Amino acid sequence: MVYKLFTSESVCAGHPDKICDQISDAILDAAISSDSNAHTGIETLVTKNHVTVAGEVKVKNGTVLNYEKIIRDIIRDLGYTKVKFGFDDEAHLDLLIHQQNQEISKGVDVGGAGDQGMMFGYAVTETPNLMPLPITLAHKLVENLDKVGKDKIIPYLEPDGKSEVTIKYENGKPVSIERVVLAACHNKGIKNRQVKEDLFKYVVTPTLGEFNLKIDRRNFIVNGGGIWIIPGPAIDTGVTGRKIMVDSYGAFARAGGGCFSGKDPTKVDRSGAYAARYIAKNIVAAGLADKVEVQLAYVIARKKPIAKSIETFGTEKVSLTKIEDFAWSLLDLSVESIIAGLDLLHPIYQKTATYGHFGRPGFSWERIVK
Repeated sequence: MVYKLFTSESVCAGHPDKICDQISDAILDAAISSDSNAHTGIETLVTKNHVTVAGEVKVKNGTVLNYEKIIRDIIRDLGYTKVKFGFDDEAHLDLLIHQQNQEISKGVDVGGAGDQGMMFGYAVTETPNLMPLPITLAHKLVENLDKVGKDKIIPYLEPDGKSEVTIKYENGKPVSIERVVLAACHNKGIKNRQVKEDLFKYVVTPTLGEFNLKIDRRNFIVNGGGIWIIPGPAIDTGVTGRKIMVDSYGAFARAGGGCFSGKDPTKVDRSGAYAARYIAKNIVAAGLADKVEVQLAYVIARKKPIAKSIETFGTEKVSLTKIEDFAWSLLDLSVESIIAGLDLLHPIYQKTATYGHFGRPGFSWERIVK
């Protein structure tokens, strides 16, 4: 870490890109609920009064999924129920879903990777969840922003929003919080001054307080444009997989390039990234290093990675050989073994589609071994 200041961002559940991620992962969950070995590759696009879902679904028992209900339930649950938004739960749907290509499924069905690519996992001692502090705070801010809106603690908030957090570092360690930015959609007629006061009181102060942090009100920015009254896809088209840095480590670590949402666990963009996080987190949790990045690389239809490596950034407490021996003993990195070892054949994926895939309790790749 050579940066003196580092900034990460996150987005609310009602952000257009996250609407798409949740729809794609809800379809995956429905497919896995019907057939634990289902294969999916789902892409969603939302824009003004329109939803397009395209991709591949393979469900062995022949069940026809109720895509329309899945999509409209997601939109409704996120609060898009008002015609004035220009996007609501009655939006026009285009469903362009077909069966998985046989050339791909032939290799996947015998335990091979569903695609080629490289994946990165990361862990660091900055927070109790062994995640970078900027992205951890950014996620928590939008999660609490969503909560105070849904619970009517701030009753004038509408769905959609973003956060941005800047942390000051010295010698690679976080020492203070320099800036917090929130974008929050709200009812017409509410002054930005009131929005700032309410968000500072009900979102920023309690969120930072969980980490024993404070910020001067002058270093808190709300709605840089001064007003925001129309949320969602009518003003900002959304697409599945466009928030790779939000989903992973807030640009603090490398990203493999492939997104997670809509992909069943045979796609190593997803399962490989979860395995890499699991290994990195357990190295740091075991006290073997303070900062770890794990890289894996796979080729389509091959069962095991063609390359794997570990970077400790000079923070190792024991020899790299001992760290590697420990790391590669944690999990067999064949695709089938990752899926079995991390218990990935369950409808858990819609929950991952908001507030980041890493650093949150309840996911198998966040477990710490004894």
